[in-house]
Parts: sequence; structure tokens; C-alpha cells
Amino acid sequence: MQESASDLKLAVLIDADNVSYRYIKAMMDEIALYGTPTVKRIYGDWTSSLVSGWKTVLLDNAITPIQQYSYTYGKNSTDSAMIIDAMDILYSGKVNGFCLVSSDSDFTRLAIRLREAGVRVIGIGEKKTPDPFIVACDKFIYLEILMAEEKEEGEKQVEHPHYKHPVQQAAGVPKKIATLILNSVNDLAGDDGWAFLGDVGNLLLKKQPSFDSRNYGYTKLTPLIQATGLFEIDQRDTSNKGIKHIFIKPKADTENI
Repeated sequence: MQESASDLKLAVLIDADNVSYRYIKAMMDEIALYGTPTVKRIYGDWTSSLVSGWKTVLLDNAITPIQQYSYTYGKNSTDSAMIIDAMDILYSGKVNGFCLVSSDSDFTRLAIRLREAGVRVIGIGEKKTPDPFIVACDKFIYLEILMAEEKEEGEKQVEHPHYKHPVQQAAGVPKKIATLILNSVNDLAGDDGWAFLGDVGNLLLKKQPSFDSRNYGYTKLTPLIQATGLFEIDQRDTSNKGIKHIFIKPKADTENI
């Protein structure tokens, strides 16, 4: 049985050589949505000025710094320390999920191995992250998107729960994303053509771990789907008052796009 988000105990492992400390608040707020970070460690050469910014935020976020000296110039020894620790944590059985915070493709094999062990793997990094690492995770989150949300909130620009960035709103939903959603709905649709939105969201992540409605200017999947103009949406009552299940199906005149 798969753990719900609130049940997940997460090990958060951060590559200080590869991620800026400026992302810390937005990153930790996002991680809290997926579970409880019971292990929080950050790896780097703390004698180096390159990671000095992290020292100012570690105590406030209860993150344990792990010292890893750079024995050879040009070689990232931090990766090895982080990988070894991840396997030790895995075999301890104390967590059932990992957040690997890095934009480095060297963690691709680690992500694959952790998933093979049956734990959930969430990757967090910048948009420059190579595709192999992204697709090796169950879900991958772009730090730039989190920072954009934090800035909007701080400036009180979000006046509507489905706020869209002006540029993204003007550009509309990319064709490849609309096609991805359409194909996923068709994969899951019953004989009546309807598919449960929750199942669609899960399938989208399996097909493309970096999929996130926020990447296209929408806070939730439903308004993103509405913006495509390709689907009928049906909100159905459940036995729990106030809770509805959302089902979608392609419009009659929708074939391929």
C-alpha cells in the first residue's frame, strides 16, 4: 500500500555545491507538502567560501552540515558522500521517501536505486538539470518555479487562486503538454469516455516527472486543463459533504492536436 503524502517520512539530502542557499525557504515549504522531513543533511566543503551562504540558514532550518573535503580539484567528492549516506539511510528503514536536492546528473543512478527499493524519490533542482536525473525521480520540481511563487506572494500579486504569469497566460498551454494530457486521459478513460482527474495527475507524473501545472502559470491541474479548451469537466458529489471528485473527458470534436 502506497503511503499518503502526510505519512511519508522523508530524508532531505542537499548538494550545497550545486544549489544556492537563496532557495531554502521556498524549498522547505514545498517539501512539507509531500511529507515530514525527518532527516535533513547538506553536503559540501565547509572550508570553502563557495558555500558560505549556506552557513547563515542551516540552524534556522535544522539542517545538519556534512563536511566533505575536496581532495582533488575538479572532482566533486560531495556526490560520493551524499550517495553513501543515502544508502545507509535507506537500509536503516527509518524513512520511506527521499528528496534529492541537486541539479547534477551524477545522482541519476542513486535515484534509480532508491526507487528500486520501493521508496518515493522527489528531485529538486534548477531547470538546467539534465533529463536523465529528472526522469529517474518519481517527481521533479524546478527551484525557479518555487522562487517565482515566493516572490509573487511577498509582493501580494496573487489576487486569485488560479493566478497566471502574464507571459505564460498570453502564450497559452504548450501543444506538447496539451497532447500529453489528452493522451493520458485517453489511456485512462472508461467506456463512457470519462477519466478520474486524480488518476490523470498520477499518470502525467509517471510519464513526465517534471510535470507541474505551475510550470505553465497555473496553481492547480484543473485550471490548466480548462485552459486547453479540449476537455469537458464534471464535478461529482461523494459521500463526504463538500468533497467532489472531478472527472474529465475529451470534447466530442477533439481528436488529435
